[in-house]
Amino acid sequence: MQFYLSVVLIVAAILLSLRTLFIPHKIKGKQVSFENFITLALIYAIVMAGFGLLYYLLDLKGVWVLSDISMRPSTSSYERMATSMYFSAITLFSVGYGDIAPIGVGRVIAVIEALVGYTIPAAFVTRAVFDHKKT
Repeated sequence: MQFYLSVVLIVAAILLSLRTLFIPHKIKGKQVSFENFITLALIYAIVMAGFGLLYYLLDLKGVWVLSDISMRPSTSSYERMATSMYFSAITLFSVGYGDIAPIGVGRVIAVIEALVGYTIPAAFVTRAVFDHKKT
């Protein structure tokens, strides 16, 4: 039960952070500003941490989602969390280096994360342009 609640809360946090890009008056598009930069950085950080936690929770549940030696049950929990966060960051920002590969349901999650990673900047720029044209 706790596992499923954690997954629901993580997905909700990711969706709420992405929602910021699509709600009127949340991003000021008049100029490049420190506020816009911080907003974008926070969205990326929440999405990266959320997907990293999903990989980690699935690993804890016994679902093998990443093919890396550090994801074996014999390694420390810290190392497994670090590997999950690293994989999440690399997938979100660049679709990976190839040192860690998703397997099973991890492939579906990685594809969704890569898609989100590519759409965040486009949504942010589009939003800023549309807000700028309204003023």
